[in-house]
Amino acid sequence: MRADAQRNRDRLVAVAAEVVGEYGADASLEEIARRAGVGSATLHRHFGGRIALLEAVFRSSIDAVCAQATELLDDPDPLRALTTWLHAMVAHATGSRGLATALVMSGDCGSDAHARLLTAGRKLVDRARTAGVVPEGTRVEDLLKLVNGISLASGDDPDQAARLLALAIRGIAPARTE
Repeated sequence: MRADAQRNRDRLVAVAAEVVGEYGADASLEEIARRAGVGSATLHRHFGGRIALLEAVFRSSIDAVCAQATELLDDPDPLRALTTWLHAMVAHATGSRGLATALVMSGDCGSDAHARLLTAGRKLVDRARTAGVVPEGTRVEDLLKLVNGISLASGDDPDQAARLLALAIRGIAPARTE
């Protein structure tokens, strides 16, 4: 990529992060291009559309939760590892305005970010299922939809999101006898 094209791309991502922070994932692409000082065609040439732009905006957040899932595979308690990751997902989604909506939209089109989250979470779910600490039919896709729903319903209130997720997890995980 030419240096000027890379600068335009970087500027578009930075401006998109600001605009999405103000207006959410439905922020105007034309407003993003205008604030970045480029034409709408330049935005579409670099990203193709909203989903790709939102993935670029939230890449570091998605990278962080995927890395955390990998680290949690070393936790000796598979249920704790899974629930810790789900709480991290909710915290990221409620802490980054527009992320929950972006994840829902990216899931609908089979984006790279969504695929990476599925892969990361699937390992934790499979491990918990094998250990018998979550029901046999538990799927990472369902848990991610649950996380997104909680995040969307909670808006920018991470405490409410954490409470709702804790309630949902109690319904997922069988009671332990110790």
